[in-house]
Amino acid sequence: MLDVLVIGGGVIGLSAAWRLAQAGLKVRVVDRQEMGREASWAGAGIIPPGLMGDASSPLGRLYAQSKRLWPEWSEELREVTGIDNGYTRCGGVEIVEDATALNDELHAWRQIGEPAEALDAQSLAKLEPELATGRHHAYYLPGLAQVRNPWHLRALQAACLQQRVELEPHLEVISLSREGDRITGCVTANGVMHAGRYLVTGGAWSQQLLASVGITCRVEPIRGQMVLLQGPPGMLRHVIEQGARYIVPRSDGRILVGSTEEHAGFDKSTTSSAIEGLRQFAASLAPCLAELPMEQCWAGLRPFLADGPMVGHAAGFENLYVATGHFRSGLTLSPATAMVILEEMGV
Repeated sequence: MLDVLVIGGGVIGLSAAWRLAQAGLKVRVVDRQEMGREASWAGAGIIPPGLMGDASSPLGRLYAQSKRLWPEWSEELREVTGIDNGYTRCGGVEIVEDATALNDELHAWRQIGEPAEALDAQSLAKLEPELATGRHHAYYLPGLAQVRNPWHLRALQAACLQQRVELEPHLEVISLSREGDRITGCVTANGVMHAGRYLVTGGAWSQQLLASVGITCRVEPIRGQMVLLQGPPGMLRHVIEQGARYIVPRSDGRILVGSTEEHAGFDKSTTSSAIEGLRQFAASLAPCLAELPMEQCWAGLRPFLADGPMVGHAAGFENLYVATGHFRSGLTLSPATAMVILEEMGV
């Protein structure tokens, strides 16, 4: 019999499955489509160095622990699978509205012990020569890192298979079954699966599954559209962020531009207006990006919970665990989230 059935094969489900299997448990992961092809794949892979100004809250602690774990996880995955996930501490340039916002954010980062350096026009031009001139309200965040989402997901799948985790893609989970305080089965399109414990990591699709056993979890899908440009390597050297939008240069010259935040239900289509808006945003920050060809565009559905992610033992159930609602931070928080699940399971 399975020890743990993980429902949802995104970065959080795969991360937890890998570590649970390493601890000696028999684990299976099921997903409604290919493993890791929803929000985990669609994001930009930005890993901030913490939760600005808030190190003591549960969410702040998740950020802090993930920051510590990312280099270790990346090195271990490369050693055991031979797959480089592209993790690099590249640093970030943060562009803000005015001097007040600049001072507030510098203070908030320094509150949690993260170095942050104000940039005047000259230092900004030296750090990123291709940025538009005249942007004086900016600072440098050296602890910011990035990872290549698809590479990391491939590495996680390979690591899971090495630990004999059973991966079952294209299997839709319809509901959970319960008797009292125990989950007794997972109803799928191909029949019922049984396990000692169940872990729901279904992202934006978690709400319906948890509702089948009476748990209210108002996870809302928020669509984020992205653009991938093809440029020469080295055109930009740091992640550039302004509010909720960003530019992420990859080492091979590709440049990610994102992202929208749209209430569009489960519609993952892209729109010409949003894509054009992202291109205009990129060109306004770095005019050199205006003429770059677009290689691809796509959209992902981020799982949003108003009170932040739900991680841990499901209240009122003996053998049900949940890790969902990470919104834009699923990949960022996946290492620490996996370790919380292991701790909650007593592994």
